[in-house]
Amino acid sequence: DALVYEEKDETFNLDLAKARTDAFIFIASNATVSSEWRYLDANKPDGKFEIFAKRERDHEYSVADGGDAFYVVTNWQAKNFRLMKAPRHAAKKEEWKEVIPHRKDVLLESASFFKSHYAVEEREKGLTQIRVIDRKSGELAPIQFPDPAYVVDIATNAEYDTKFLRYSYSSLNRPASLFDYDFATKQSTLRKQKETPNLDPSQYISERVWAPARDGVQVPVSVVYKKGFEKNGRAPLLQYGYGSYGYSMDPDFRSSIFSLLDRGWVFAIAHIRGGSEMGRHWYEDGKLLHKRNTFNDFVDVTQALTREGYADAKRVYAEGGSAGGLLMGAVLNTRPDLYHGVHAAVPFVDVITTMLDDTIPLTTGEYDEWGNPNNKEYYRYMKSYSPYDNVEKKAYPAVFITSGLHDSQVQYWEPTKWAARLRQMNTSEKPILLRTEMDAGHGGASGRFEALRDRAREFAFFLWADEQDR
Repeated sequence: DALVYEEKDETFNLDLAKARTDAFIFIASNATVSSEWRYLDANKPDGKFEIFAKRERDHEYSVADGGDAFYVVTNWQAKNFRLMKAPRHAAKKEEWKEVIPHRKDVLLESASFFKSHYAVEEREKGLTQIRVIDRKSGELAPIQFPDPAYVVDIATNAEYDTKFLRYSYSSLNRPASLFDYDFATKQSTLRKQKETPNLDPSQYISERVWAPARDGVQVPVSVVYKKGFEKNGRAPLLQYGYGSYGYSMDPDFRSSIFSLLDRGWVFAIAHIRGGSEMGRHWYEDGKLLHKRNTFNDFVDVTQALTREGYADAKRVYAEGGSAGGLLMGAVLNTRPDLYHGVHAAVPFVDVITTMLDDTIPLTTGEYDEWGNPNNKEYYRYMKSYSPYDNVEKKAYPAVFITSGLHDSQVQYWEPTKWAARLRQMNTSEKPILLRTEMDAGHGGASGRFEALRDRAREFAFFLWADEQDR
């Protein structure tokens, strides 16, 4: 086989895709803050891949073929991205023409082109949405959804000349479903829904609430509970958070959580800064020298939910994994009194040691997220919140730490040494538990039933902790 292209920069990932029109083949090189796409005429397979727009720091983009031209979702002079039309060749950015302008309150995530229409995925007020535009008339039709907190995505649509758009939809109380949207009638038809044996989703209610952060920012929160729940400040609460890399933690259907809801628990997702739920600024305000906003937001959401009666302040539990495990470590150090139990999965907790070792996979590519500790300013800031470096002699709540021996992203020794330090410094009688899966990597145990056993063990920890001191 002949080598077509080799990406030599380890901070970039490669993807290969075919245009829906079948006219082009794309190679996409993407890093944290940069993109570079190549294209090849599909009718000339022995031809050469041409660069569409050379990689530049802080310029991210993606390309789709619309039949008449290339269409580019780009953050060039547009923090929340905009849609532009470009000639089907390596044109200069100055030749691109704006189709959908930049908007401060809407994040444009993707665009899918069909013969008669195109559809865009966007985020507004923390929620995903799909808008469909007639290519001839320009008529715009947003698709309406029934739940206050949900996630919707454009699904696989292989055909360019089609009358339908297929999309996926779910919410915290509605199973994952596939719909076909008719371009002509503007109606959606359910094609498939995930089966939920022994579970009636209609018996649960989801909400979208807003929690004030200490700096005045409003943080969106997705909440779900069983019908009959009363906001009287008596219920146990499990609060989940992540807040890194611009990843949005959408309120999708999570079948395991109903085990807790049936026991009277409330489940909440805190859409804290560091994700992109509220736009690109939401991500930028939770990274590098603004990382503390992520931790403060999580704490402020907890206090808001207890203040509004969603939970008993003495029965609040927290959970996060990977970079969300860093979040758990940070809030444990700053406000251990707020949480009765914490589960930290494959937690990135020894920030300084890891980021100073460029032989560890992913380290150099992470400089744009956390900062380069070889720079004094970044070193001091990172050390000020690094969970391992800030464990103090104080009373910590019950903590359950899980890790994988073969984890290449968070080496097993990180959570292990963190657990040892917590045990050494903890002045309470609450246990610091560590479980290392000897056959697992970053994603946990493989196999459906092993994953379910792990989840049952994690819930058993929360239920056990909730029985203590009562």
